[in-house]
Amino acid sequence: MAALATAQLQKLHPCTLIETAWADGDSFAVRLPDGKQQTIRLYGVDCIEMHVQGDDSNARRLRDQRRHFGIADILTAKSVGESAKAETFRRLAKPFTIHTSFADGRGDGRFSRVYAFVETADGTDLSEELVTKGLARAYGVVRQRPDGTPGPEWMEQLKDLELTAARAGRGAWAHTDWASLPAARKQARDELSELETAKGRRDVTEDQPVDLNSAARDELMNLPGIGEKTANEIIGNRPFASVDEITRVPGIGPATLEKLRPLVIVKKR
Repeated sequence: MAALATAQLQKLHPCTLIETAWADGDSFAVRLPDGKQQTIRLYGVDCIEMHVQGDDSNARRLRDQRRHFGIADILTAKSVGESAKAETFRRLAKPFTIHTSFADGRGDGRFSRVYAFVETADGTDLSEELVTKGLARAYGVVRQRPDGTPGPEWMEQLKDLELTAARAGRGAWAHTDWASLPAARKQARDELSELETAKGRRDVTEDQPVDLNSAARDELMNLPGIGEKTANEIIGNRPFASVDEITRVPGIGPATLEKLRPLVIVKKR
C-alpha cells in the first residue's frame, strides 16, 4: 500500500470523539485540543462499509471488502462494519491522542478529512486493535509511525495481525466461507481489471485536469488505468513538484505518464 512520507507528525492531546451517525470504524469526527472539529481517517486499515444507500462507490467497496473476508451475505458483512464502529466508539470513550500531519485523507471529494494515527487512553494503537479483533483489514495509506517505524514495515505488521485474527476466527473472520474465499477474491480481481480497462473510456478531458496534489481518491480513480490501489499510492507519494514526478509511484511508468499527462496538473502552492 501507499507509504506517506511528507510533513512531520503533530501530537495532539487530549482529543475527544464526536459521535455522529455517518461515522464508521476507520473514519470519524474528533474534537481537537483547541476546540476545533476535525474528521480523521485512520492510517493503514479499512473497515467494512455500512453507509451504502444510494452510493455506488461505497456499495462497490462493500462488495470487495466482504469478498476479502470471504463473507457471502451482505447483511452479515454490514453487521461487522457496525461492530467496528461500536468498537471504535468504545475505545475512544475516554480522551485520546492523535498524531497527524493533516495530510488529505479524502476518498470522496465531497468530504474533508485527514489521515491520523490514534492512540487510545490506555496507549493502544486503534488501527492495530481493529485488525487484531478482525474488524478491519490491513489496507490503505501508511506513513512512518510516531515511534519511527517505516510505513511499509508497519503495514507488514498489520498484515501479520490480520493473519492471526483470521486464524483465530475473530470478528469478520468468524463468518468466512473458506472454501469459496479463493474464488471470491479472484472474481474481485477480475472485476477490478475489467473496471480499469473501462476507465480508459471515462469522460476525463483536458478541459478539467486533475490536480495530483489535492484530488480525492475517487477523483484519481476517474483517470485512465488508475484503480484504488494506485490512487492510494498517488496520495501516499504527495506532494509532487511536477507531473513527471508521478513516475515515482509504483506501477506508473513512462507509457502511463504520457497517457495521464494531458489530464493531470500540479498546482503551485
